[in-house]
Amino acid sequence: MGDARGMDHVFDTAADVTTALGRTGYLADEALATVTFLATRLNRPILLEGEPGTGKTALAEALAQALDLKLIRLQCYEGIDATQALYDWDFPRQILHLRTVEAISRDEDHDSHALNTAALEAELFDERFLLARPVLQALREAPCVLLIDEIDRADDEFEAFLLEVLSTWQVTIPELGTVGAATPPIVVLTSNRTRELHDALKRRCLYHWIDHPGLARELEIVRTRLPEVSAALAEQVVTLVQRLRGSGELIKPPGVAETLDWARALETVGATRLDPEVAAATLGAALKYREDSERIRASLDKLLTV
Repeated sequence: MGDARGMDHVFDTAADVTTALGRTGYLADEALATVTFLATRLNRPILLEGEPGTGKTALAEALAQALDLKLIRLQCYEGIDATQALYDWDFPRQILHLRTVEAISRDEDHDSHALNTAALEAELFDERFLLARPVLQALREAPCVLLIDEIDRADDEFEAFLLEVLSTWQVTIPELGTVGAATPPIVVLTSNRTRELHDALKRRCLYHWIDHPGLARELEIVRTRLPEVSAALAEQVVTLVQRLRGSGELIKPPGVAETLDWARALETVGATRLDPEVAAATLGAALKYREDSERIRASLDKLLTV
């Protein structure tokens, strides 16, 4: 897949994307399959926004698995800068190398030592002391899938840096020169929309909003990912999760990931149906806030009989 044509030939149609992702257990709807297809054809990053747990990160993982490519992940956080994304120098090894050379040079004459100073400085910034971070890794190891997770947690300066890399597919290391990707990686950026991203970054990407799936699709996801869970139990879990999301009363409604966790937890404890007692005992798989858990525990009887 790493030939001169880049990644624009890995899928022939959007339907191929659906089929390939489906083999990994990821069920993409037509709109998501289409934007993914276009991203590979046009060598454009995909920007996925949506509530946590809707499958944004999972798309990158499924793409890497479907195409048998390495997944390289950059987890964004407040205060992240280019050093954490690109590269750093292994200072402890550089110092050790310097001390070793100094120890050896004690047996040499002063002129010889002076002549080797420039060479020594060059050695300290040799490739062997370079620590490649995710973005540099992706440029060097492409074709691959680069996941830039929760970009909304980073700041404006990091966005600007990232935009430059995504526009040129290359970075310059002053001590070593320019590193570019002969085959641009497939890039998936995710955002939980805790803040608005800049228009310049959005223009560089193909945008898609991932919403929580409807009942039928979510049930299909559970049946595909967890075939060991009985059809009746899967339907009960998905139906209840859909009601929880629709209630509008929760601080953090459960995502698809929580639906899967809950169904897996119920199957693990040997439940064959969802009743108030077993639902209350396993509720921590779906709800992550105390207030949400207390509110739902108090109304489980009603929710399960609606």
